Amino acid sequence: MAGERDTTIGANTPTGTDPAPGIHTAPGADTAPVRSSSTPLFQQQHPAVHESNFAGAGRFAPSPSGELHFGNLRTAVLAWAIARATGRAFYLRIEDIDSQRSRATFATRQIEDLVDLGIDVDEPIITQSARLAVYESALEYLREQDLVYPCFCSRKDISHAAEAPHLPPGAYPGTCRHLSPLEQQERFADFAAQHRKSAFRLKSDNSQVHLRDLLYGETSAFVDDLVLRRGGANEDFAYNLAVVIDDHYQGIDQVVRGVDLLDSAPRQAYLAGLLGVQVPQYVHVPLVVNGEGRRLSKRDGAVTLQQMRDSVGLAGVQRLLLDSLGFTELASLSDVPEVIDPKLLDTQSYTFTEEALAQAGRSMQAVRCPGER
Repeated sequence: MAGERDTTIGANTPTGTDPAPGIHTAPGADTAPVRSSSTPLFQQQHPAVHESNFAGAGRFAPSPSGELHFGNLRTAVLAWAIARATGRAFYLRIEDIDSQRSRATFATRQIEDLVDLGIDVDEPIITQSARLAVYESALEYLREQDLVYPCFCSRKDISHAAEAPHLPPGAYPGTCRHLSPLEQQERFADFAAQHRKSAFRLKSDNSQVHLRDLLYGETSAFVDDLVLRRGGANEDFAYNLAVVIDDHYQGIDQVVRGVDLLDSAPRQAYLAGLLGVQVPQYVHVPLVVNGEGRRLSKRDGAVTLQQMRDSVGLAGVQRLLLDSLGFTELASLSDVPEVIDPKLLDTQSYTFTEEALAQAGRSMQAVRCPGER
């Protein structure tokens, strides 16, 4: 496609090597993304936890906008088990970057759910809301590289804008990218009069970025001028920026998460390259769906841990988690790290039904009470 560049990111940089991943352009491309030879200020002030003795780590990073449902819990088990099976530390990160939807009460419940399931995490547990200064430092570093510009577009403006002919459908058309300094100041003044704040976007090179997922293989996505900091009353930092910074800080070199985030991986890998930090190994895992094939949600009945344990007990929930992963022969979640091989995971979604939950509960009653009806 005219106007695009094809960028390949070496996402599996061996542990202990230069944390900046290799970035290569396809034949015919011009130059690689901008890199700075100096260490960014955010890395100087906030070095990676494992920078001096890097052992590797995995993580589970829920958003505290509600209670965890069965699909979230299943992903947490996989992330924990795969990290432990590969000798990694395992961290919990509370991704409360969305100030409007995040609630501390949900974060507390999520931590309690993991404890109840026997998922042990390493200290510290960090929250994104406590790290805003770090994200600001990273944004300033990108700004110094001339990789950030203000965006004054609303979602409606973007949807009504004519799509740029050299960009794929859905990509940001670059409406605000080429505003002159005078035009920017005029827009800032207009927004200030309306008590509004601009967003800030990454000035990307409009690349098709490729990387390899351990389970799904080669994947790619077009990286347009993604949002780094949102506008509006709260001016929240964007998820894609925060997660790259936090993975670096915690020494995360293995990311296990739902396949619904697979398209985000190339964007985050591209941004990691610009920031000079390591790109983790990605392992995207299948989702849990309802009986109609849609991603499981709280609208699908008793799906939170508390609801399920009220129905079949904690042992019944653990049994269903094991069965859903194909470990029907195991008696405890604690045994999963001993036998799991992420390369052999099923790529098909798991269908959650109330009958399957009830059956798991009945099987545990039979184990506890042999001979009883």
